[in-house]
Amino acid sequence: MSKLAGKSGLVWLWLSLLLLVVDHATKTLVVNTMTYKESIEILPFFNFTYVHNYGAAFSFLSDAGGWQRWFLSLIAVVISVLLTWWLKRLPASNKVLCSAYALVLAGAIGNLYDRIVYGYVIDFLHVYYENWHFPAFNIADSAICIGAALLLYDAFTGESPKEQKA
Repeated sequence: MSKLAGKSGLVWLWLSLLLLVVDHATKTLVVNTMTYKESIEILPFFNFTYVHNYGAAFSFLSDAGGWQRWFLSLIAVVISVLLTWWLKRLPASNKVLCSAYALVLAGAIGNLYDRIVYGYVIDFLHVYYENWHFPAFNIADSAICIGAALLLYDAFTGESPKEQKA
């Protein structure tokens, strides 16, 4: 019998905590060792480029005048509460869905922290090819994207999740 049998998905919060620590540590390292807009080539298609994102994904709403900081923070809080509630109701043995929720939760909280403390999100991972540049992102953004991909995977291949009674 699995160690996860009979437990709620909240046991997957270890993954959220791990990613929060990695996200915060990498952002702190960038802030303490790079100047704003500095770029360090790592590979011919990948740089560390320190930028501030005042908006959402891919700088959406970045020029909205400041209200987006609190709007996006509110969305992150609501999503975090919902994901935690859903994790509580899911059996821990549903590995794909639990890990997806934990990843999105980590990303939402990681970027929420930046928005509240700094007023912007710290981004630094920069992928490009010749003149094409993907918007800079961070570990929290990566966690959200991987979590969303797992949610899609589960939607097409997974069984209907059986919720536990609250």
